[in-house]
Amino acid sequence: MGYIEDHLISGEKIVLMAKRHWIVFAWPVILAFLALLSLANQSIEFGGVFLLLAGIVSVPSFIDYATSEFGITNRRVLVKVGFIRRHSLEMLLTKVEGVSIEQGILGRIFDYGMIVITGAGGTRGTFEKVAVPFEFRRLVQEQVVAAQIDQRYAAG
Repeated sequence: MGYIEDHLISGEKIVLMAKRHWIVFAWPVILAFLALLSLANQSIEFGGVFLLLAGIVSVPSFIDYATSEFGITNRRVLVKVGFIRRHSLEMLLTKVEGVSIEQGILGRIFDYGMIVITGAGGTRGTFEKVAVPFEFRRLVQEQVVAAQIDQRYAAG
């Protein structure tokens, strides 16, 4: 079980689980490709260097990909990034003031972006290279509206 599943509260259900986008592996793939080109051209020294660099760069990319979770439940937004140095955000839907997306050209092409979650009291969480950012935002907004409606019915 992951962080989000382990931190659900009573009656809470997961609406969406998102991950880092596969683009975090771009540099290791590029370096591995350069290694293969070098080896194909009989340049064993350059091929070995590129292969070593690809291996070194792939470790933090894999750790980042494997240890990042972005979730929306019927009550909260939960985000956990990192392994040793962990950054987490758990915000009640009733406290979410906005979710903005920043995307560059590659983000538009490959459907990833930076999500900025703003909450009551100035709480702000910024998370880069998140897959399906617009679906994430749409589902947060839908759950915020549902939570507000539930809160109004409970109060009155």
